[in-house]
Parts: sequence; C-alpha cells; structure tokens
Amino acid sequence: MNPATQAPRAVVLLSGGLDSATVLAAAVEAGYECHSLAVDYGQRHRAELDAAERVSRALGASSHRVVKVDLRAIGGSALTDDISVPTEPAEGIPVTYVPARNTLLLSLALGYAEVLDALDLWIGVNAVDYSGYPDCRPQFIAAFEALSQVATKVGVEGGRFSLHTPLIHLTKADIIRRGVALGVDYGLTVSCYQADEQGRACGRCDSCRLRRAGFEQAGVADPTRYRRAVGDSGGVR
Repeated sequence: MNPATQAPRAVVLLSGGLDSATVLAAAVEAGYECHSLAVDYGQRHRAELDAAERVSRALGASSHRVVKVDLRAIGGSALTDDISVPTEPAEGIPVTYVPARNTLLLSLALGYAEVLDALDLWIGVNAVDYSGYPDCRPQFIAAFEALSQVATKVGVEGGRFSLHTPLIHLTKADIIRRGVALGVDYGLTVSCYQADEQGRACGRCDSCRLRRAGFEQAGVADPTRYRRAVGDSGGVR
C-alpha cells in the first residue's frame, strides 16, 4: 500500500479509443495516481497505440507503458487475422471480437498492479452501445474481480483488488458528455477498426458507426478525421 499521504495508485487500460480515454480522465479526476497500460497485441488498427500515448500524456497519467503480446499467432478475429472488417451490422458476436482479449488485458493490468502496489484497475468496457462482445459484460467483470482475489499474492495475503468500470451502463452519448465535462480531447483518440497510419477512420466499421452516432446524439461536434468525404461510396462525413 502507498503511504496515506500519497494518492492511491491505479492501472488504467488505455487503448487510445474514446471509451478508455474517458476512463483515464475519470480516474485522474477521482484522485488516483494513474499508470496507463496499452497492449500491442498485433491489432490491425495500430494507430490506436500512438493515440494511447497522446491521450496518456494529455490527461496527466503518471506513466504510460506498452506491453507486446502477439495475438496474431492464434488469429480468429478480423482485428488479428486476414479476415475483412465488416462494414454492415451483423447478427450475433461480430468477427471483430478478439478471443480472450479482455481476459488477457486485465491479466496484464493485474500483474502490473501487483508490481506497483496498486489495488485499483480501470477499464472502459461498455454493455449498452457496444458490439456485443462477451468480455464487456458485467458478468465478466464480476468473475474477473473474483479471480483476482485467488490468483494473486495480494489476494492471498488479504488485499482486495477493485475493477472500476464507470462506463459499463452508459450510452455512447452519455460517455461523450461525461468526457467533455472532464476535458477529454476526443480529437486525440482513434476508435476505427481499420484506421490508417495517420489515424484516419474508415467511417464504416461498427466502431465508427457507434462513435459517430454517439457524437450526434450527444450534440457534440465529431472531431474524428475520416479518410472519405461526404458523398463518397462509404457515405462518410
């Protein structure tokens, strides 16, 4: 544990997208000494890693670290394999679901938290305006929090980890409103599943659709940089 005179430490999973940026801002506002953690897992939208570094710096995280794990070695997702990113809504869990991704990310954050003597983990999962991923649901978060108590030295010795998911029951519009109130510059973030090297969004994938609709519903100007203009085949703004 940190001395009582110091702010409690927290590990914040930071992808570089809209949701995780809002979570980092919320953790900073709550008075935590935030250590942001991004994971390079072989994702095709690698521009989000640069965005994570920008966001971490802009929001005042105490440190930012990138851990590399090659999920392309197992594939099985449009984000880590030679599978096309869909541009139309589909039924069920989409092919952009990365098998065990949030389990892996939270495990890395949990290990990092033990090293830092931190008991708080923050993650930007959402179960309202989301793509239907099973590892974004409250059941998963509760199960992982329980696991952290039996899988760690800290838990066995009587410590207790807390997983903070402040966005899990919010709409995308509400997330954006909250982030704006916290001073998040969403122009720094990248959400697109197939963003180019400059971080410009396709405007057509599921993540782009949810993001754009969120800004429209929130009544907030969308700062996203798109590759296509209005009237192109993608119909992108």
